[in-house]
Amino acid sequence: MTKETAIKLFEEKQVRTVWDAEQEKWFISIIDVVSILTESVDPNAYWRKLKQRLKAEGNETVTNCHGLKMLAADGKMRMTDVADTEQLFRLIQSIPSPKAEPFKLWLAQVAAERLDEMQDPELSIDRALEQYLKLGYSENWINQRLKSIEIRKELTDEWKKRGLKEGVQFATLTDIITKAWSEKSTKEYKVLKGLKKENLRDNMTNTELILNMLAEASTKDISAATNPKDFEESKKVAKQGGNVAKVARLELEAKTGKKVVTSLNAKDALKVLPDSSPSSKKRKNK
Repeated sequence: MTKETAIKLFEEKQVRTVWDAEQEKWFISIIDVVSILTESVDPNAYWRKLKQRLKAEGNETVTNCHGLKMLAADGKMRMTDVADTEQLFRLIQSIPSPKAEPFKLWLAQVAAERLDEMQDPELSIDRALEQYLKLGYSENWINQRLKSIEIRKELTDEWKKRGLKEGVQFATLTDIITKAWSEKSTKEYKVLKGLKKENLRDNMTNTELILNMLAEASTKDISAATNPKDFEESKKVAKQGGNVAKVARLELEAKTGKKVVTSLNAKDALKVLPDSSPSSKKRKNK
């Protein structure tokens, strides 16, 4: 199965998804949906009980649901129950919630948007921009983030050409790159910023994003130039690419006297506050 993971937002709450290119379907984390609809303190327990009840009733939808590895709150890829959009529509009927109807409308929109994006890839960029703006990020930061997505895609395409596998191998190489340039593992970096299931890059400042992009772009270029034969050789390349950005980080820190890698959260530091907008300034002048 050719898979593409993504985080979707429903009322600013994250929903983990995987796009199956072969089946042309979204597979969505059932736990995330249960959490949104029930607002339960323990959505895992709620889903276990609901699944048992539906199985006892002979519900075929539950039987046909399966598991996929998704990024968990602890930053690791773990198996979680998923359902396609059609299965989710049926499951939602079994969960009493005032959010059921709005969620179904959102679900239908997500499915339709993906088909539109397949016809016009530029739409995915526009929608990513819109989502980040809704979350309060500045336009300058968003431009950097979208560029970082492009560079990341080029790197993972290079890894795929080398026969490397998504999941553990990609995560290991990413961790090596991060450790090399920032001197922190991905887990240590997330702990520093107080993150759990949130995406690390979505919480980097502009400077952190730029250095991370430099590290990943350098890794891709070195890999293309040296043609590593296997995973072990690719690990050495990942460290070399990360070291390119480390040199830049150390020089910048020496010039400014400030640390680049900090607990500062991009959204808090860089979002456009209402009082700083042009329209608010006009109101104040009046």
